[in-house]
Amino acid sequence: MRYYETLYLINPDLAEEDYQSVSRKFTDLLGKQKGELIEVQDWGRRPLAYDVRKFDKAYFVLIRFCGENQVPEELQREMRLDDRVLKYQTVKLSEDADPEALKRQVEEARTKSQEGPKSETEEEPESGEGEE
Repeated sequence: MRYYETLYLINPDLAEEDYQSVSRKFTDLLGKQKGELIEVQDWGRRPLAYDVRKFDKAYFVLIRFCGENQVPEELQREMRLDDRVLKYQTVKLSEDADPEALKRQVEEARTKSQEGPKSETEEEPESGEGEE
């Protein structure tokens, strides 16, 4: 399977439930197209570098998924037809990927980021062996 990521921008004037329904629409579409959803990152409402359709802010959503080449084509077609989507971009990350391995990597990265780095006080004290 091929590994893709799509970043899309949603109209910032939408209510929270409408925003969630747009995001859910595209993740459900992946399932219908026999795509394998790896990760969804909701980046929230952020300012844009330049105006897009007269908006200076947008909701940013990043989805990573695996599938055959018709999956991103259909996803992009649906995004083009949906007026709530301001802009989108899909990038192929890998030609041959294992969805289960990618899901494990994402989960491991999440657990590492939740643990956070150890502070100096949490580190194990050095043993005094060999010192006099």
